[in-house]
Amino acid sequence: MEHVVLSLALIALLGAACQWVAWRSKLPAILFLLLTGILVGPVLGWLDPDALFGELLFPMVSLGVAVILFEGGITLRFEDIRGLEKVVRRMVTTGVATTWLVAAVAAHWLVGFGWELSFLFGALVVVTGPTVIVPMLRTVRPTPKVAEVLRWEGIVIDPVGALLAVVVYEFLVAQSAGTAFVSTLITFAGVLAGGSAAGAIMGQALGWLLRGHLLPDYLRAVTTLAVVCATFAASNAMAHESGLLAVTVMGIWLANMKNVPLEDILDFKESLSVLLISVLFIVLAARLHFDELKLLGTGAIGVFLVIQFVARPLKIALTTIGSQLSWREKALLSWIAPRGIIAAAVSALFAPKLEALGFEQAHFLVPLTFVVIIGTVVLQSATAGVLARWLGVAEPEPKGVLIVGANPVARAIGKALQDAGFRILLADNYWESVSKARLAGLRTFYGNPVSAMADRQLDLVGVGKMIGLSPQPELNALAAVRYRAEFGRNAVFRLPEAPRKNGGKEERGPDQGRILFSEDADYDRVASLLGSGELRGTQITESFKWDAYRTQNPEALVLFSLDDRKRLTFVEAGAKFQAKEGWTVYAVHPKPAPADKA
Repeated sequence: MEHVVLSLALIALLGAACQWVAWRSKLPAILFLLLTGILVGPVLGWLDPDALFGELLFPMVSLGVAVILFEGGITLRFEDIRGLEKVVRRMVTTGVATTWLVAAVAAHWLVGFGWELSFLFGALVVVTGPTVIVPMLRTVRPTPKVAEVLRWEGIVIDPVGALLAVVVYEFLVAQSAGTAFVSTLITFAGVLAGGSAAGAIMGQALGWLLRGHLLPDYLRAVTTLAVVCATFAASNAMAHESGLLAVTVMGIWLANMKNVPLEDILDFKESLSVLLISVLFIVLAARLHFDELKLLGTGAIGVFLVIQFVARPLKIALTTIGSQLSWREKALLSWIAPRGIIAAAVSALFAPKLEALGFEQAHFLVPLTFVVIIGTVVLQSATAGVLARWLGVAEPEPKGVLIVGANPVARAIGKALQDAGFRILLADNYWESVSKARLAGLRTFYGNPVSAMADRQLDLVGVGKMIGLSPQPELNALAAVRYRAEFGRNAVFRLPEAPRKNGGKEERGPDQGRILFSEDADYDRVASLLGSGELRGTQITESFKWDAYRTQNPEALVLFSLDDRKRLTFVEAGAKFQAKEGWTVYAVHPKPAPADKA
């Protein structure tokens, strides 16, 4: 009993450590999770998942995959898909089919899989996923077009790939039963219909509960998790192996219902998904056997090379025909496609079931999938940045600004920065503020900027600074600590806290960000100045030097400046600032008082 508890605690601790190392190194966490699982499993022999979990192992994996797929589905909105460029829509349709067929042929000819297992393997490796794409984009820093294509492909392709794998698996199960072709099609259609119907019905029912505020806030996330697990189990009971399809459809259904409050659920599911991904990857990697890898031989390396150098370039070539992407951007897209948790978990889930049905080679499905995962993650993490810079499609210097808040102060300063030519991203979890920012033409992220969801979905490509402009001083300070590791200590700024009534001073840690503008420029004061004044830029020239500017504008609150090379500098409290000739100074100027009438 004590050994079991110790093992569970060790897995959770190792998972958290791997996630932290990945965050610090800006590399996909899957890389460190895989290496850790292999180290504590087949190398050192400390962890034997089959002995530890026994018959509960695969039910645990099944439920974990169900929650991960639901979390992926709940981020998929049809309106986002309709707004994507044609190339992204092709990548998750015809592109998926291309990768599927090429990978299946490679598995058949290079490893010797039967056609049935080859097509299942091909379906497993079509997915990429945001858990591996987003950290890589932050390191590579490609141009915005490439980043958007890769990010949206990763989000959309997870449920699409999972559905394809479930469909192929169900076809194999029906075929192994020895039924006639018509009976196989009927069984297959029943799985699709049953899973889709269960997901839609439960999604609609849960949406009504949430939209009608029939659940207290503290029960929303827990109830949703319970309903996901119940839907998965009930759908499997009604139509064998239709549960994964049901929870994916349920997530998509909820995501596209109107006026359903999903923010708390998304935050909870993000945190839970991080834990599940960490645990599952370590456990699944620990089950690998080097003997099986040796039996696969060089054929497994050949399959990985075909997927990397044939399937991906062919997919990009076919899906980008007629697009505005340059050949350099297409080349980088052809290189980046790391595989993630869905491929690993679904392969581990299906392999033993197929073995029981008489597919003798099914035990090779997991090691071959892991060869592709490890190969793509290691190779692309190590080389994508170098390739992007060599091709000239990496941003030379991240000049954009992440603004914490989408309130009136953040919108005004963000608009001034955007008009000055900088890439701006406003992050806020208040929808009214976000919607006003979008109407003003500003890029936004709807969500808590220091949440797990932001870690996975916040697009920081091209962003090199952070300014905390929220009316909540605690959020500004927390964001400064969070993004200090991302941008560096000298690139995170925040507003000061308002003076305290008891006369006490704000306690500042060394990593809580540099203070913007002046010690008394708290949110209320800046908002008041912007409400009654005007934010404008003034160029410092030989005939109008900095001293003359300050003499004429003694009450102006200087916010930031651009030098003659368009480099951005924020004014800091207590720091000496002096604009030079050729610089442009941006400040809030009080409106002149109306002249008295005679």
